Amino acid sequence: MQGDVTTLHISKYICAAEELGRRSGLHITMGDDFEQYVGITDRLPGKAPTYPNFRPDCSFLPPGKAFWIIGRDPEGRVAHVQAMRFDHLYNTNLAEHLRSLRACFADPKLKAVPGSSSRCHAPSAPSITGLVAYHGDIWLREDFRGRGLATFIGRIAFGLAWAKWSPDFIYALVAGWNIEKGIVDRYGYVHREPHGSILHLPAQGINDDEWLVWLTRDELLKTLRTSGSFGFGEGHLAAADSSDDGQHH
Repeated sequence: MQGDVTTLHISKYICAAEELGRRSGLHITMGDDFEQYVGITDRLPGKAPTYPNFRPDCSFLPPGKAFWIIGRDPEGRVAHVQAMRFDHLYNTNLAEHLRSLRACFADPKLKAVPGSSSRCHAPSAPSITGLVAYHGDIWLREDFRGRGLATFIGRIAFGLAWAKWSPDFIYALVAGWNIEKGIVDRYGYVHREPHGSILHLPAQGINDDEWLVWLTRDELLKTLRTSGSFGFGEGHLAAADSSDDGQHH
């Protein structure tokens, strides 16, 4: 551990995040078998298909490189999913990683069909390098929206990412409404720039123009230090934007 954030601190942080989920009716499980994960997410009514970034037939997702989080309601039905993976970008940067389609496919030449393309116009993306974690496939069932769970979604993922990888950056790619409604702020992201991923994948029916949102290692450490007990009372939960539609890729 670094920056005076200890293993015990992270354990307490993750336990506090899980407790926040339980108070809102979510029981959390975690794993790294993405065949199992996609088998679950592909059957969720109202959820868009999981992108290639987290599909094992497209991306290389061995144990240790990626994890998923699934939340179930008291009846055992899936009410929430999200996932995170890391990439070594020491000899490249996020802009090139996105443009090359390697963010989506382990071998773009083999997996990407003709007409597939990715552009990145976020000015800061070339400076995002090193061990970089990607946070995505976030979905929350409609009856769980408006309960203040955006904070839980971001913070439990951040805590697990630090415990597993201590990344230099964590980033996500989100539709503009996440910015407008302040959802990325509640997730815990500090920076945002438009046109982070202009992605066209005809085989998957994907045609996106999304914002790049991210935070640095130091900002992640600050979040972990200052939110160790979460301090999320019922007032905080009630204050969240009830118009959150609960999904981004």
